[in-house]
Amino acid sequence: MTLGLDFVLTNILLGIGLAMDAFSVSLANGLHEPKMRIRKGIGIAGTFALFQAVMPMIGWVCVHTITRAFEEFQKCIPWIALMLLVVIGVGLIKDGVSGEVESPALGIKALMVQGIATSIDALSVGFTIAEYKLFEAILAAFIIAIVTFIICAVGVAIGKKFGTKISGKASIVGGVILIIIGIKIFADGVI
Repeated sequence: MTLGLDFVLTNILLGIGLAMDAFSVSLANGLHEPKMRIRKGIGIAGTFALFQAVMPMIGWVCVHTITRAFEEFQKCIPWIALMLLVVIGVGLIKDGVSGEVESPALGIKALMVQGIATSIDALSVGFTIAEYKLFEAILAAFIIAIVTFIICAVGVAIGKKFGTKISGKASIVGGVILIIIGIKIFADGVI
């Protein structure tokens, strides 16, 4: 593939598609923690961007090295995403119901789990970009990361704004959103 406007637009659209789950989780994080500092919001967006860039590259490497093993693993992706997001979502709902909303719920471990859960389906993008040379694959991953970062930063900001307005219910709403995302990823991967 030649590097040109078509390449950039294709990967921007790919980034938008991949970032939708991360956007929803960013929104939920902002809802859950409406007084979140800007630095933490940037960290959330950066984490999702990193995972969305790394996963397609892992997929690309798998396509070029261990394709058969990856095909078997790909069947597990919807199940893994569902389990991870449901566990996080149920935790947020429990916090919201018990009234523990003011405690900071999103630590580094939870953020890493969210990053994996929302980007694990991006492994299959390695098949989509399989014809790319290494430099093109890295550039595609970089474009996807930039798009994801912007979309997730907007998601956190929107979530924070509405989280302040719905305060005590924000954690419950965020948890429900995460569970719905998990179910959507599962349904898309299984059906």
